[in-house]
Amino acid sequence: MLTHRITLTIVLVFAGFAPAVELLPANKPIETVIDLAIQARLQADGVQPAPQADDATLIRRLTLDLVGRIPTLVETDDYVGSSDPNKRAKLVDRLMASPGFVRFQAEQLDVMLNSTVAGDDRRQGSVRNYLRTALADGKTWDQIFRDLMLPNEDDPKTKSAVNFLKARARDTDRLTNDVSVAFFGVNVSCAQCHDHPLVADWKQDHFYGMKSFLDRTYEAGNFLAERGAGLVKFKPTRGPERSAQMMFLTGTIVDSPTVRELTKDEQKREKELIEKAKQDKKAPPAPPFSARAQLVELALKPKESQFFARSIVNRLWYRLLGYGLVMPLDQMHSENPASHPALLDWLARDFRDHGYNLRQTIRGIVLSQTYSRSSIDPREIPPAASYFAVGRLKPLTPMQLAASLRIATRDPAGFAGMKPDERERQIESLVSGAAGFAAYFEEPGDDFQIGVAEALFFSNSDRIAQEFLNNHGGTLLGRLKTVTDPREAVTLLVRTVYGRLPNADEMKGLTDYLARRTDRTPEAYKQILWALLTASEFRFTY
Repeated sequence: MLTHRITLTIVLVFAGFAPAVELLPANKPIETVIDLAIQARLQADGVQPAPQADDATLIRRLTLDLVGRIPTLVETDDYVGSSDPNKRAKLVDRLMASPGFVRFQAEQLDVMLNSTVAGDDRRQGSVRNYLRTALADGKTWDQIFRDLMLPNEDDPKTKSAVNFLKARARDTDRLTNDVSVAFFGVNVSCAQCHDHPLVADWKQDHFYGMKSFLDRTYEAGNFLAERGAGLVKFKPTRGPERSAQMMFLTGTIVDSPTVRELTKDEQKREKELIEKAKQDKKAPPAPPFSARAQLVELALKPKESQFFARSIVNRLWYRLLGYGLVMPLDQMHSENPASHPALLDWLARDFRDHGYNLRQTIRGIVLSQTYSRSSIDPREIPPAASYFAVGRLKPLTPMQLAASLRIATRDPAGFAGMKPDERERQIESLVSGAAGFAAYFEEPGDDFQIGVAEALFFSNSDRIAQEFLNNHGGTLLGRLKTVTDPREAVTLLVRTVYGRLPNADEMKGLTDYLARRTDRTPEAYKQILWALLTASEFRFTY
């Protein structure tokens, strides 16, 4: 009865008949609140959701999203064959406790933080090594934010965190926008030359106010440094040149006598510090007043933290469900409301109230019925993505694809005889060995299409044949040397690569193909495996 009353209240809120304060009780599990909010809008708009995905699809989706690889055949069989009513939660907890979770989440957060850059700039700005250590140590998102904005280059654990700022320190306009996008979900670049023409929220004062926190950052030799004072000036579209105050996106201003131009003595001292850093090979000391530290403290204050919390929650939702509650991800403002505003506010508040715990929010999202909907929709015109009524296809990331290729082409029997901890170590070793292949694949965006370079790589590269299509011991093709029944061979191939049984058409088509190539069966097996690996079913999370 309680659930019914909550659902009715949500429907009324979406219809405009009830105050939002009654919406979504704080003491409910994350997954329960998600499903109540999503279902309420579906009911209000008369949209029928897709059914729940089957177990084989769900373990594949969860394993890809949490540890960045497809499951082994033994993992799939164990999950599908289990009658434990709590098997999903146990699977999620097992995956999140594995080293693969830390590895993959670090990779994904690193891509997110560098989403505005590409190529060499992305590599220079990578903080993946720092993130792996930070997540392994259980650091929360606010602690990670603090380390990235105030890196300590003397601490081996946080030293590589400096890459985020250092890669952008020579262009503080870019640094300003990248920090705003990465941590607050706000692209303020359109307010650099003039007040935003379409969004009343963003004025030039906001861009230059944010820049005032960051403009004092500079490079001293190979180290990051910060001036103790500084003044940012800008030319508005009308009127005389103005001096910017340190102002956060909410409009809150930090008053400080350090908002001024450097004296000649201070300019001379800066040059001396740069030379000393080069000679001593050590970062200059932090100034008595750090503008970046002020930005961190202000962004995390309860009344100011809505941007910080909402942005990362929205990005986690986007990564796991394939579409954000706010889209585009860097357009969080009043002219672009969330599809489910009360849900986003609830998730952001819960995230903040539980100490910015990434693990807890991720766990809640993937345990929801919303997350586990089937991606198969028989409707000719599917409902809008913002309803979250149907599971969304997501292209594999470069590392997901590289790791999954390695898992899919191993002999599945080799994993079956291992203890869970031993199997996990073996899997992580295989994934680590696949890292070199990730560079050949494109980081997917919202309009992802498989590129010509990737297609040619799969078609022509000797590395693909040598690494994934050989029939040596310990490989899937090596195992097929011992299989004489074509139906058994097809079943093993499809189950190992896709985690499911072949359907009737696949069985007939593939066994007919094998029957026509009995003079070169090993080559025929190789061709089938190649076709399975390059098909869209393997290339996407579904």
